[in-house]
Amino acid sequence: MGVPTVGCDCSVCTSTDPHDRRLRPSVLLRVQNGGIASIIVIDTGPDFREQALRSGLTRVDAVLYTHSHADHILGLDDLRPLSFAVARQGGSIPLYASDETADVLRRVYDYTFSPEATYPNRARVRIEPLQARTRVHGVEFVRVPVLHGEQEIVGFRFGSVAYLTDVSFIPESSFDLLHGVECLIISALRHKPHPSHATLDQAVGWARRIGSRHTWFTHIAHDLGHAETNRMLPEGMALAHDGLSISVHLESVRS
Repeated sequence: MGVPTVGCDCSVCTSTDPHDRRLRPSVLLRVQNGGIASIIVIDTGPDFREQALRSGLTRVDAVLYTHSHADHILGLDDLRPLSFAVARQGGSIPLYASDETADVLRRVYDYTFSPEATYPNRARVRIEPLQARTRVHGVEFVRVPVLHGEQEIVGFRFGSVAYLTDVSFIPESSFDLLHGVECLIISALRHKPHPSHATLDQAVGWARRIGSRHTWFTHIAHDLGHAETNRMLPEGMALAHDGLSISVHLESVRS
């Protein structure tokens, strides 16, 4: 729901620490592949417009989706201005999604994807299937299945980085896909158990099992204050915050 949460006056929602202001989670990858920089986004939530403006985006080359819930897809329409330049060159922005997510995108954005769509300023985007391994602008994204309550959704591994949001359970077969991950970004909603999200303790336990050198917790509810929570976390682990930028080496990049 984002922090501050609408209608809440708890200590985190009324905090003056800028790190306690949290937009809905999304990832921006600036991939240097030789002399070419590619822009890849994971999820376009309701705050995508504000995030894109803050990041100074002038284009997006591809989007990958973890799942179809509102806080991960409802910014898709804000790809429109970024897609017009691509369209002038005869192209469109590819959106990589699972079958379930693709079905929801087509239904919610019928005016964009319907063969009968006549809206002249609709986003110039196209849905592409998300495979077990999907190569996007030189980066191989490995699909990592996780559970979000009873729903199977998608996490991603790219190089030695893994991004797992909205996860409540990680199957054994997915732990195998995470061997050797050095930078883990994983959701940790709060301390209190939730039927479809990990607690902070659960996420810490998974991070220890995966053995990542650096772990960032995301998709954080207003139950966790930034400074207070970071003081209690193990070394190498911390809450992510809006605007966090890290540099990683992707050995999977090929020219």
